[in-house]
Amino acid sequence: METISIDDFAKIDLRIARIVKAEDVEGAEKLLKLTLDIGEEKPRTVFAGIKSAYQPADLEGKLTVMVANLAPRKMKFGLSEGMVLAAGPGGKDLWILEPHAGAQPGMRVK
Repeated sequence: METISIDDFAKIDLRIARIVKAEDVEGAEKLLKLTLDIGEEKPRTVFAGIKSAYQPADLEGKLTVMVANLAPRKMKFGLSEGMVLAAGPGGKDLWILEPHAGAQPGMRVK
């Protein structure tokens, strides 16, 4: 990967998000539809390619980290308003990032 400057990194708005709702997306093999609380008046919708690793019910109530200032992306199934961060090679070997206890929705990750 290309090296970036601290100024480049500062442009990324990483936020703690609570997964309020997670659901299957009809017709999508890899996607789950997540409703995320990041401390704003209205929750965000994010389509995440994590279906192979998670059951929707197992995600609800968990905290994770999202890119909050990613431009919304129109997808076949709706508008995705950010990106959830995950690690791993894919398939069942995929893990969403989970902050420690004490982190709250909307907190900025620095």
